[in-house]
Amino acid sequence: MAAEAGPTTTGGPDEHVRRVRLPADRRTPAAARAVVRSVLAEADLDQLLNEALLLTTELSTNAVEHAGTELDIEVVADRTGLTVMVSDFASGPVDELTVGVRNDATEITEVAERGRGLLLVDHFASRWGTTYLPSGKGVWFRLDRPDAPGDEPAALGAEAATPGNGGSGSTTGESSAPSAGAMSELMQTSPDPYAEDPLPDFATSLLTRVAEMVGATGGVVRLDRGDGQGPQVLARYGRQPRADHELLRVPLTVHRPYAGELELDAAPSAYARPLAALMAERLSLHLENDRLRRADVRRQAWLTFLAEASELLAQSLDVELTMALIPQLVVPRLGQWCAVHTTDEWGRLRLAAASHADESMLPQLHAVLRETGPDSIQARLREASRNGTQTPLGTPMEGFAVPLIARGQRLGTLAVGRPQRHRHDPDEVAVLEDVARRAALAIENARIHAERRRVAQTLQQSLLPPVLPVVEGIGFAAEYVPTGDDADVGGDFYDVLPLPDGRWLVVVGDVSGKGVQAAAVTGLVRDVIRVLVGDGKPLPEVLSRLNETLVERGSGRYCTLALAAVGPGERDQLDVSLHLAGHDRPVLVGAGGGATFVGTGGTALGLLDSIASPTAELSLDPGDALIFYTDGVTERRRGRELFGTDRLRDAAAPLAGYSADVVAARLRSTAIGFSGEAPRDDIAILVLRNDAG
Repeated sequence: MAAEAGPTTTGGPDEHVRRVRLPADRRTPAAARAVVRSVLAEADLDQLLNEALLLTTELSTNAVEHAGTELDIEVVADRTGLTVMVSDFASGPVDELTVGVRNDATEITEVAERGRGLLLVDHFASRWGTTYLPSGKGVWFRLDRPDAPGDEPAALGAEAATPGNGGSGSTTGESSAPSAGAMSELMQTSPDPYAEDPLPDFATSLLTRVAEMVGATGGVVRLDRGDGQGPQVLARYGRQPRADHELLRVPLTVHRPYAGELELDAAPSAYARPLAALMAERLSLHLENDRLRRADVRRQAWLTFLAEASELLAQSLDVELTMALIPQLVVPRLGQWCAVHTTDEWGRLRLAAASHADESMLPQLHAVLRETGPDSIQARLREASRNGTQTPLGTPMEGFAVPLIARGQRLGTLAVGRPQRHRHDPDEVAVLEDVARRAALAIENARIHAERRRVAQTLQQSLLPPVLPVVEGIGFAAEYVPTGDDADVGGDFYDVLPLPDGRWLVVVGDVSGKGVQAAAVTGLVRDVIRVLVGDGKPLPEVLSRLNETLVERGSGRYCTLALAAVGPGERDQLDVSLHLAGHDRPVLVGAGGGATFVGTGGTALGLLDSIASPTAELSLDPGDALIFYTDGVTERRRGRELFGTDRLRDAAAPLAGYSADVVAARLRSTAIGFSGEAPRDDIAILVLRNDAG
């Protein structure tokens, strides 16, 4: 079939349309599925739910990973089916949207790890295509109702309308034949598509005619579909064939796991056997079609299962939660029980998570997993982990173990018990191996993230003083909130240092950027300040020397800084010498109420060869507080609205008379409560208060 420019949308009273714009975020596929699910519910198209959610997940995930821009999702449902369009705003060829190369294979084991995207679309969609839009690219698919009228829609030309495009656009991609029905009872989301199976009626009709032709008094067709239920009666004629009679038996020529037999209570005459063989051959053809249809539905179900499992595993960056999730995905869909073991630094296996379809069997499962000995499950698990191969498990908990390997690292094993009524078939084994690969990658990613988080927290703590000094007559308090990404290091810092003349130096700064480089510059700034202050250098010289250092060694990063030398003054006052190098002016809260900004702004450090750093002299009366902060407070965002300096001043004014600890904690709470989002920048607040009297 020719490539299509886009799905035709005619509009009408029976049409349901949704258009939403979503961010390039890992949660976007789930939001896109929610939109599709709501439209299908309104249009009463529940029979398309599984295929629609699967393809929506693939297209939205591809767009998030490869385009990196916002996405437009357009969903159109009518009486005959559903059309979904996923558009991005990235430039470049449409091929960038596909996950790997195009796959023509239909076996799960033959599909490349990163090549299922367009294979799924091509396999399940009634029609699909890709479209160039003025602002980017789009991929669409069409799903027709299985019971829709059989008239094929007219071919779509180059001028056909596409969602959100008014009819223009060049194309890549091909259309494919429509797929049948919902996924399968294996996903437990839709009824069995073979609930109204025509095979029994067909087999009964065929058996009746043959039995009448050969004069049989009874006959039966038994079929074993390999689903653990054993041979079942597919068709019956007359009375039950008697075992003490001479019976005519003809096997059905079907492929595994199917097996069956025709029995007739008739003498094997010269013409009876050929007729029975002919009937068995004709019935076998229909049974083979039935086997292939059911196998296709099972593969569709497994593909949907793998897509959903991948998304669930990818959403968790917590190691323990990831390992606890894996058995919940496997049981009972792929086995009666499941256990995840991880390898410690000495190569020993440790049980991380386990689940059983029958919760009362969990104690027994744990006991068996703890047993040692040459024939124990522990020994088989060690063998699977050591050899990196699939290993069978013997009684009493029969099943097999698959190694968990990610990026060449052996992380442990995934052990799965056999289903209740049958052994694992090849498709199930392939799916479990795929689940093991994805689970291992999810565990490794979670471990890497946990290590990054630990390193970031350790590095961040090293850039802040463990405690603030306790000084008679002076109250110090600080609050620090890192950015929402706890695996990144921020550039905000504060410190309180003793000066050689007996005063104290308050330091609050903000280095541009985040990450390891920003942390390195932050450490450099703190060390230079400590060295110069310890040598007794005056604060203007400290700022000048620090600026020279950042220009030479700051890797293009700059720093804003607030320095305040605090010492006792007359009549229980505190004298403050304030220097601002590009930093926001602090807020002075009077003991009797009211709040004002104080100080004079100067030049940020690391940008110019020379700087201006005016000095402001202040006196704090008993009960007065001086509040220093970084731009993470004033630039806290709620939609398009900023927290701002005025709101900070207004929030500080009612805190007159409170201790430094209370003032810092209240301002932190106010800033955090301003928005429901995680902080986009570090928040640092330091309060200096005159506690005399």
